[in-house]
Amino acid sequence: MIRKFLQDRRGSYAILTVAAMVPIMGGLALAIDYSEMSRQREITRNALDAAGIATARRIIEGATDDQLKAYANDFFKANLGPVKPSNTTLVVTLPNNNSGGGTLKLEANLKYDPYFVPAAAALLGKGSGSNQMDFSVKSEIRLKNTLEVALVLDNSGSMSYLGSGTGQKRIDLLKAASKQLVDKMAEQAAAMKQIDKPVQFGLVPFAASVNIAPDNDDQSWMDTNGLSPVHHENFDWSKMTQANMTSADIAQIGEKFAEYSGGMWRKKGTGWGVQAGEPLTRFSLYQDMIAQTDREAIPNTVRRVCKRYSSGRCREYTNEPEYEFTVTQYTSWQGCVEARPGPYNTNDAPAISTNPETLFVPMFAPDEARHLWTDLNDDGIPDLNTDNWNYDNDWWADWENTTTKPRQADMRKYFRIKPYDAAAAPDGNGPNYSCTTNPITPLTDISVTGGKDEIKKAIDEMGPSGNTNVPEGTAWGWRVVSSTAPFTGGRSESEKGNDKVVIVLTDGANTYSPFGDSSYANNRSTYAAYGYAGKGYDGGTTSRIFMGTSSSVSKSTYASDNFQAAMDEQMQNVCANAKGPNARKVTGEGNDAVVVMTVSLDLSESKTAEKKAIDAMKACASYSRTTVGKKLYWNATGANLMQVFKEIADELSNLRIVG
Repeated sequence: MIRKFLQDRRGSYAILTVAAMVPIMGGLALAIDYSEMSRQREITRNALDAAGIATARRIIEGATDDQLKAYANDFFKANLGPVKPSNTTLVVTLPNNNSGGGTLKLEANLKYDPYFVPAAAALLGKGSGSNQMDFSVKSEIRLKNTLEVALVLDNSGSMSYLGSGTGQKRIDLLKAASKQLVDKMAEQAAAMKQIDKPVQFGLVPFAASVNIAPDNDDQSWMDTNGLSPVHHENFDWSKMTQANMTSADIAQIGEKFAEYSGGMWRKKGTGWGVQAGEPLTRFSLYQDMIAQTDREAIPNTVRRVCKRYSSGRCREYTNEPEYEFTVTQYTSWQGCVEARPGPYNTNDAPAISTNPETLFVPMFAPDEARHLWTDLNDDGIPDLNTDNWNYDNDWWADWENTTTKPRQADMRKYFRIKPYDAAAAPDGNGPNYSCTTNPITPLTDISVTGGKDEIKKAIDEMGPSGNTNVPEGTAWGWRVVSSTAPFTGGRSESEKGNDKVVIVLTDGANTYSPFGDSSYANNRSTYAAYGYAGKGYDGGTTSRIFMGTSSSVSKSTYASDNFQAAMDEQMQNVCANAKGPNARKVTGEGNDAVVVMTVSLDLSESKTAEKKAIDAMKACASYSRTTVGKKLYWNATGANLMQVFKEIADELSNLRIVG
């Protein structure tokens, strides 16, 4: 019986369970406390990060040390939620340079009172000493020292339309919003007194082309010798060689010949005087075109002049004195340049003479077929016909009565002197055709009043006219913030703590105007930054507007929608190149070399061309650094444009407080 009792194990599980309950309940208590402690620590960390970003904003606004520490403490405690503020302490270490730059450090210490650990300790026979748990979390915010921004703003003709929901022109709404942005960033910049040029702004007004300022005509990055294949794309100098010039030709313009030597076209002959041997270029053309602008009668002279000419003969003559004429330069280069050939039109490659394709070429719109004046010897009797092919830009007298293509390209005509009584070209016509914007304003320090006023003055002086070429505007925005020529105001691309930003706004789709002249000069478009769409680059079959585009863009369709498709692709190439190979992704990885922000104004997704423009602008934009997956793109209306630019100001501020 005793042996059976000893072998009987019934009821032992209850004893074992009772014995095991102590460690089981203790473990459960620890798990609950650990979970709550982790939750409070995460809440504390989030509150600390939020306080860091908010305090960083106050730093760049110029708050004092005491204000910053008090603000950080209040902001931190306000965001603790279920965590008792009395259980926390906050230590704020401000940057050494309190006016901007450096690193803001915050450390929070939290004392956590566990719920069950004391009871668990008692069950385990431990003493009743303090069971409070201490831990700390840290946050560091690196403040950006400097910011460089290029405002790339649409100055095309449609900017004269009224903005939706307003009674103001779009251009005026844009001016107000842009100046507000400059003022906001200037306030922040002014607080950064220990940093040289903390915030710089540049301005790129664009329409059908971009104006880089006429005083850059002697820069090494300009094609001053006519080396680029673009330079003589529309010119035929062969008619001016000594071998091809007739005595009748020489009678009109003198012994002014053209000769190709040393890789360029040069002036040859006694008619050039001391200029013989110099390059024949677009710059020299501007200087050599002459017009009679005033006259003075020579006493005691008389000549017979036709007063009324009709049906091929003079019907009435009159006597007039001989005149002595004052001649002056017809016009000067206004500062616009053509787009470089691909791929250089969409990148920031240095412009060097050893690679002529990289050089920038001044715009020179050819005189298109039609004689602006027909009387060559001032006797009242026309020497040239009145044939007209309805070209947009006929502003000189062609050489002879030939077909349209040679009439447009023949360079001899430009060395005739425009007569005093010759008709004036229509407004906007001439070699500066499609050059309608004011010059670029390079990066300017807006932390000083003079710099801020300069940018705002340039914004105020913008005026709407012409077509829309967003890729050229964007490319020049990139070049403005670049550290290399043409504009060298930007800091080195490798400098830490500096952000480069291009902000692009347009109110319409990319436009290039087609012209149906396949049977004539075959221009296939009006003249603008890509030259003529029907003119193959460097003797080839593909024109510059189509270079670098995909197979989905026809290289021989000269219609508005195909031009837009080509320019939209050019824009994507510019943006991708500017952002760089490590551009930020939708998932947040990466960092843009140049941050691109885009704004479309009064565009509708229900209109095909405008929907394409919206998609192109959105694709061009960078992803935000502060909000993962957010595109820095806004589809604005006239009514909310000011608010959109306030949001852009916030994004620019974020760039300066996120490392």
